[in-house]
Amino acid sequence: MAATTYDVLIVGGGVSGTALLYELARYTDLKSIGLVEKYDKVAIVNSHGRNNSQTIHCGDIETNYSLDKARVTQRTAGMIVNFGTKLPAEERDNIIFKYPKMVLAVGDKQCDFLRKRFETFSELFPRMKLMERDDIAEIEPQVVEGRDPDQQIVALGSTDEYTAVNYTTLSEAFVKYAEQDAERKGMNCDVHLSTPVEDIVREGDLFKVHTPNHGVLQARYVVVAAGGHSLLFAHKMGYGLDKSVLPMAGSFYFTPKVLNGKVYTIQNENLPFAAVHGDPDVLVENKTRFGPTALMLPLLERYNSKTFSEFLRVFRFDSSVAKVFWDLLKVPDIRNYVFKNFLYEVPVLREKLFHKSIQHIVPSLKASDVTFAKGFGGVRPQLIDKSSKKLMMGEAKIDPGTGIVFNMTPSPGGTSCLGNAEKDILLAQQYLGFNFDREAFERDLLQGEVELRENSKGPATSEATQRVEG
Repeated sequence: MAATTYDVLIVGGGVSGTALLYELARYTDLKSIGLVEKYDKVAIVNSHGRNNSQTIHCGDIETNYSLDKARVTQRTAGMIVNFGTKLPAEERDNIIFKYPKMVLAVGDKQCDFLRKRFETFSELFPRMKLMERDDIAEIEPQVVEGRDPDQQIVALGSTDEYTAVNYTTLSEAFVKYAEQDAERKGMNCDVHLSTPVEDIVREGDLFKVHTPNHGVLQARYVVVAAGGHSLLFAHKMGYGLDKSVLPMAGSFYFTPKVLNGKVYTIQNENLPFAAVHGDPDVLVENKTRFGPTALMLPLLERYNSKTFSEFLRVFRFDSSVAKVFWDLLKVPDIRNYVFKNFLYEVPVLREKLFHKSIQHIVPSLKASDVTFAKGFGGVRPQLIDKSSKKLMMGEAKIDPGTGIVFNMTPSPGGTSCLGNAEKDILLAQQYLGFNFDREAFERDLLQGEVELRENSKGPATSEATQRVEG
């Protein structure tokens, strides 16, 4: 019996790969699609709830986002909410969650910044409110309790939006409905779990994807959505050789429940890493989770030492990479941040040190309330462009135009999964020439709980996407 030739084969079963599977099954007229995932379940690496902040980033309280990026982010975040709210209630309530959210400004300088930001962003986010001290106290009493009454505080946020997501259950829903849509349409849709990919080779018009347990899978078009491993596969095929990877690991800390919702802090413009925030945890009841820290770690997967050798193969250290490190570390804020975050990983010492960062949000917390969240935290494979000798911020996509695409570092994280899938469908459509049901796509994902037809940009306009040719 002849092996199946997939029109599109996806390598990687995280939230990005499963979102693409869902969109291909629902909105295209392809005949055969497939997904391969090396683990026995989807979305259990960086997409797992313990390895990320479980946040739907829409650009309103992320103070490092420009207005243009916020427009793009609002669109893709709204797509997740529209997908989730159209599911049966018992499924929806296991995927997306409503919590209050705010970004907190402390001190005159930060408060002035946030007031100006409100004037600029309020038209794009009509539900966003400017909150004074009493407003903050009503929503998050422990943010105000114990704080110097003369210290000025202001916040931007909202109280009645879906703000959190379990990306694992979201991914499982993507697979479930992809299989249902494919069956309804007579489309072949295969999901190969426990199937690591050893090699990808192009032979003629087809790609041969070598696996140890399913032999050779062949496809007309391949999308690799495997985090830092995407760059590893690209390098093996001769693509993206001017790119290196800098894995940034994030750890978290638990306290008793001191926040009712998500409280973010203002981003330091000199730091290309996330500012500390506190969140309810959708996996752990009656706790508040604080973080993330940011630590350079020589692994492509947190807590998986087997990925050390794979890191070395994509790190490709040379003078260009050294120049990037030098440029980063010569900035005092970054140098101090790196040293401080290294100390955040030292047992016994770390809880006492991180407690000081948390007090910026909850002044009354004691060091004894803080415990290290063992086993929580993922790795973000940040790319280094060796040609420009710079750290690449935002997402990166290597698209040589040969029928294979390598996706890395989605920005902002899993929130962008449906938007990134849309981009990949459009690229695949250019190459393969299939039909994409844009009307159904917009009806399902751009309308509903969040109306996205106005004030939203499509996938091609994102300032966060850095497309690499060849």
